[in-house]
Amino acid sequence: MNVAQAVADTVSPINPTVKDQVSPAEWQTRVDLAACYRLVALHGWDDLIFTHISAKIPGTEDFLINPYGLMFHEITASSLVKVDQSGKKLMDSPYDINPAGYTIHSAVHEVRHDVACVMHTHTAAGVAVSAQKQGVLPISQQSLFVLASLAYHAYEGVALNHDEKARLQADLGACSFLMLNNHGLLTCGSSIADTFLMMFTFQRACEIQVLAQGGGAELIPIDGQILAGAKAMIAGVTRSAEGMGGALAWPALLRKLDQFSPGYSQ
Repeated sequence: MNVAQAVADTVSPINPTVKDQVSPAEWQTRVDLAACYRLVALHGWDDLIFTHISAKIPGTEDFLINPYGLMFHEITASSLVKVDQSGKKLMDSPYDINPAGYTIHSAVHEVRHDVACVMHTHTAAGVAVSAQKQGVLPISQQSLFVLASLAYHAYEGVALNHDEKARLQADLGACSFLMLNNHGLLTCGSSIADTFLMMFTFQRACEIQVLAQGGGAELIPIDGQILAGAKAMIAGVTRSAEGMGGALAWPALLRKLDQFSPGYSQ
């Protein structure tokens, strides 16, 4: 038995397919979002069932989010839960949604109409850096991409208080990366593919920082002029190459999923 078949045998569809109940645009969003969840699991960024990724359904204010109770490697296109901005389920599902996830994701989708996807993780490296007063340090090439569009949000406890939404929105502003202090990482982008690529870069910058600090040697900060120039350059590249993540990395990532975690598109 090959690896793909072994994985497929352990992952069965949670719901019957809903492909014939939704628009083609929604179905494609479901497939890409389920793939994103599987990729998070494949990279070891999941935290049992306790983090979340959401994607807006094109042409609507509704969004899809994970069924609360499933591991990320179990999620399929049909098992994702469709909710409106108030958190009300719009299709039958045996699962509820994570209330903290709803608070965070609805806050972003409510005000950032340029955002199609919001991704939040609790990785060890991400939380470790989020607990550092200086936050992300300019010590790697990866950190430059993050620092070009990074904001911070102070910890207010588990995100169950809807009053926090306004403060989160104000802190995020127009940024693509948000460090949730003492909590974790958040990225938001104009596509699921780009949002995943942003999180990959954010996560890698945090891993490098923790490893570099653990070595005990004096760190070499990137020169301020280089940092300022890089911010302008990256901002320009982002504006002129919209969808670069989807055009380049995403198809390759899907091929990897087809090999190691098939079944996400059911």
